[in-house]
Amino acid sequence: MNFTTRFAPSPTGPLHLGHAYSALLAHDRARAAGGRFLLRIDDLDQSRARDQWERQIYDDLAWLGIEWDGPVRRQSDHFGAYTDTLDQLRRRGLTFECQCTRRDIENAANAPQEGVPEFGPDGRIYPGTCRALSLSPDAATCTRLNMSRASASALPAKFTETGPLNSGTHNLAQDDLLSSIGDVVLSRRNMAASYHLSVVLDDAATGVTHVIRGTDLFESTRIHVLLQHIFGLPTPVYYHHDLIRDDAGKRLAKRDDARAIAKFRDEGATPKDIRRMVGL
Repeated sequence: MNFTTRFAPSPTGPLHLGHAYSALLAHDRARAAGGRFLLRIDDLDQSRARDQWERQIYDDLAWLGIEWDGPVRRQSDHFGAYTDTLDQLRRRGLTFECQCTRRDIENAANAPQEGVPEFGPDGRIYPGTCRALSLSPDAATCTRLNMSRASASALPAKFTETGPLNSGTHNLAQDDLLSSIGDVVLSRRNMAASYHLSVVLDDAATGVTHVIRGTDLFESTRIHVLLQHIFGLPTPVYYHHDLIRDDAGKRLAKRDDARAIAKFRDEGATPKDIRRMVGL
């Protein structure tokens, strides 16, 4: 099998050691397999994306010795494709428009059913308030996937996980998708697509065969595989790696400037030092 993977950071802050680990791991595995390593800029959120952070991504990766194949794909160049695909889902009756705010969803969840999970990979599980309404996109705050209809149309589906945790074949089950994920957001009024929709379309458009990312996204994989089956797209092989954490065991975030790659570089660290810090 051809091996094509990618690294897809958002230009909303400095890359930290966790990003370095993910990028180096994906790059190393692609080169070892004689495959391709792609770079994508996930700039869906134009309110937070900044040109200086995008430039620093290129500088940080080049300093680490990471070379990508082909041109960089920027999500902001493909908003039209996301919108067209969303319209296709609407015509198939697999979405609904939602006007609920986060507070509305919180209030509806004040009396959860015993034994039913409250949170899934997309946050608090949506209670279905607007599912039976017929709202227009102009009157809605977001568009959601109708999980009941979508899963009925796409299953059976499965994916292969090759990472250090949960390795093996995973089959998607409709009951699980309904109870532990629910009607996920596919786009918002001020955003052409959600992460879930865009990542599926981007990976397919660039021929990604192996997705390498952190374990924090493992649960989201069921959403992505379902969408792949809805669209008739191939399902990549997945590898969800451990997260790099701080001394207190907390996962790193972009606000952790003390762990920023650029800061280590300015203080005299070498790319070999970074590899040692992240265990590569």
